[in-house]
Amino acid sequence: MTAGRAVARRSFADSRVRNTSFALLFLFVGVVNPIGYRKSYPTVADRLAFARSFGANKAVELFYGAPHDLLTVGGYTAWRVGGSAAILAAVWGMLAAIRALRAEEDSGRQELVLAGVVSRRAAYIAALVAVAAGAVLLWLALFVGLVAGKLDAGGSAYLALAVVSNVAVFAGVGALASQVAATRRVALELAAAVLALAYALRVVADTSSSFGWVRWLTPLGWSEELRPFADPRPAVLVLPVVTTTVLLVASGAISLRRDVGSGLIQGRDRAEPRTYLLSSPTAFALRSELGTLAAWLGGTAVFALLIGLLSTSFTNENIPESLREQIQKLGGASITTPAGALGFYFLLFVLAISLFACSQIAAMRRDEAEQELETLFALPVDRRRWLGGRLLLAGGGAAAIAFTAAIVAWIGSATQDAGVPFLRMLEAGANCLPTALLFLGLGALAFGLAPRASGAIAYGLVAAAFVWDLFAGLIGTPGWLVGVSPFDHVGLVPAEPFGATSAIVMLAFGIVAGGAGVWAFARRDLTGS
Repeated sequence: MTAGRAVARRSFADSRVRNTSFALLFLFVGVVNPIGYRKSYPTVADRLAFARSFGANKAVELFYGAPHDLLTVGGYTAWRVGGSAAILAAVWGMLAAIRALRAEEDSGRQELVLAGVVSRRAAYIAALVAVAAGAVLLWLALFVGLVAGKLDAGGSAYLALAVVSNVAVFAGVGALASQVAATRRVALELAAAVLALAYALRVVADTSSSFGWVRWLTPLGWSEELRPFADPRPAVLVLPVVTTTVLLVASGAISLRRDVGSGLIQGRDRAEPRTYLLSSPTAFALRSELGTLAAWLGGTAVFALLIGLLSTSFTNENIPESLREQIQKLGGASITTPAGALGFYFLLFVLAISLFACSQIAAMRRDEAEQELETLFALPVDRRRWLGGRLLLAGGGAAAIAFTAAIVAWIGSATQDAGVPFLRMLEAGANCLPTALLFLGLGALAFGLAPRASGAIAYGLVAAAFVWDLFAGLIGTPGWLVGVSPFDHVGLVPAEPFGATSAIVMLAFGIVAGGAGVWAFARRDLTGS
């Protein structure tokens, strides 16, 4: 038992950066939303107008889910926080489980642990205990934030539980994927596919009146049906509890029987030689990332088609002029026209493509941690050329995702007679790139200076900047301070003109940071995991 506790403590300590980042994010979101709602909608008349305008709008439900009570602070917070934080909680649970289980095997540390006095069962339980401790931390952070926002303690605890229930389910998904897949990367892809399917089912349920029953097929729908601050249904908690138990028991049974470092799905031992894209390290990196890039492009195309089809959903809504300023404070801007709605939606693509840039920094770090770069640089390969090629490859992937989103969204909007010109949509795609390339450059600088923390730094900068831009206006933050976030300088193209000045400044900072990162990488020692 003592050895098992030591393994659990070590696993929890290894995830301290991720745990702290998510906890602070949950705390901030929990505080800001109730305070912002009170300031933006102080009277009953304001809240009634807001509820009439947004309560049944399918475009809004696409992002936040179905609201159950928009006339109270608690009901609004449950809708706004529950819809977004539930997805974040699912991502955290997936990453935490795979990090605690599959990543330990890929690094070789699990073999050393099991060579001692720790049994497989004890190691598996220790990993789950570490994940559970992180989930409790997230629950506590969100609960404290909601209470600090002057919400009822009982309702706050229930809302935090509804959100964190997704941690348990998707930790189970991640645990099972870790047993099925032979590598951490494949496990992440499998778990991410399940999460994407769960989100797609929730979107179908929330945006289609005839398919509301689909909500019961997805954990993200279960957290909605718990209905915090609006006719709570605690009996629904049975679903995530039972599902999590089944997933974890199945995962544990497999972990006791399979070989360490393997998975139920094994790669082929022999295959015909494939020599395409082996002409250079950059070409080989492209070959290695083709599957990931294809998944990003496919997911982007599906989501872009949805927002294109929904781009006209606000045009028939009677939104009072007095509310438009408040809508902007809530992160929406003018979405009463198809162009305005698409501009608002494309802020999410700016975020997504920035996260893609972060994933490329993480992939570079993974190559170094797995000591692949030591072998590569033993050959006549220049370090600066390698990193420069990887950054260009990442930039090209970001551009492919951005213009895929623009073209497919235009196709979807054209079927609804939205009247948005094709060239303006291409501008919207280009508008996604400066912010993403800025974060790519900053991530490269972190990779050059602090390689072990580079992935966390890159993701942390994007998350902090986006959350700050989204919620800072709700608490009356001065404009110059809100402007610290690069997302605040992104124009809502195609409704607004392309901000050339802001784009040039962000690109310049990104290029300088990326160049500095290449310079630093060429002069530092390679580091392992």
